[in-house]
Amino acid sequence: MNSPFNTSAGGLPDEHLRYAKRGYGMDQNRYAWSMLGERKPVQWPGGARVALWIIPALEWFPLNMKGVPFKPPGAMQTSYPDLRHYTLRDYGNRVGIHRIMQVLDTRGLKASVAVNAAVACRYPALIRECTRRGWEVIANGLDMDHLHHSGLSLEAEKQLIEQTLSILRDASAQPVRGWLSPAKSESFHTPDLVAEAGIDYLCDWVNDDLPYAFKTASRAIHAMPHPIDIDDHTILVQNHHSEDDFRDALIDQFNWLYREAGQAGGRVMAISLHPWIIGQPYRIRALEEALDHMLRHAGVWSATGAEILDAWKRQQG
Repeated sequence: MNSPFNTSAGGLPDEHLRYAKRGYGMDQNRYAWSMLGERKPVQWPGGARVALWIIPALEWFPLNMKGVPFKPPGAMQTSYPDLRHYTLRDYGNRVGIHRIMQVLDTRGLKASVAVNAAVACRYPALIRECTRRGWEVIANGLDMDHLHHSGLSLEAEKQLIEQTLSILRDASAQPVRGWLSPAKSESFHTPDLVAEAGIDYLCDWVNDDLPYAFKTASRAIHAMPHPIDIDDHTILVQNHHSEDDFRDALIDQFNWLYREAGQAGGRVMAISLHPWIIGQPYRIRALEEALDHMLRHAGVWSATGAEILDAWKRQQG
């Protein structure tokens, strides 16, 4: 039987290439497609090879979640009231985050904390603890039941973003330059709206190991590398791997980036954490051991997302 892809040239049929939006990269016009190896190498401050970017998430999952248009990772799972899962998520903000703080404090490491605005309203002392440490606050939407998606009107999404940023900027006394959508869910308008609201970098797109310029309707912002495949939720909860597997994945990721950076310029080692997961007593050791491995290497720069972006931008002229 002949395949529809068997052409005389041995490649794809002509019709495949006539799709109006098909081209290099993805089906969008947000960035110029490029290969990592062909870009200008970046040098981090002090000649560091790897920028270590740690991003804990402070999330609030409403007990009566609507789950529209889908349930985000960590959502309530059983019939209302799902107190078992609600209180486990709350454990992260009551207990788990303080273990992460202790781990980072002991090692003199910085963080960029992704915060639902609802957390700043419900637990203002928690935000004060973050800012007292000099942690950068980045916006993580209103809460984990207010996802950004194409079913929202433009005006409704704009109001949601403005409300989120107003709360977090007031609570943190920071400019709040970074944005991570809840569950990384966007509408087609989200990048334009957050740029208009003063955001400088976006964490939703997972297609790179370095920052890159990102087009919006009003001005250029940047996408930052915020991977999901090595975060604690993916490895420990979704994939049901062990704590040692999580530690080893972080170490393997770091080792490769560190070696690559020695040959081709700086890289970003981004670690996304959920305090209700990694902040458990039997799990926090895995984070400690992974970080200690990284810190035994020379040329590791602990930085916030804004610091990484600014260092990268200074070299792109």
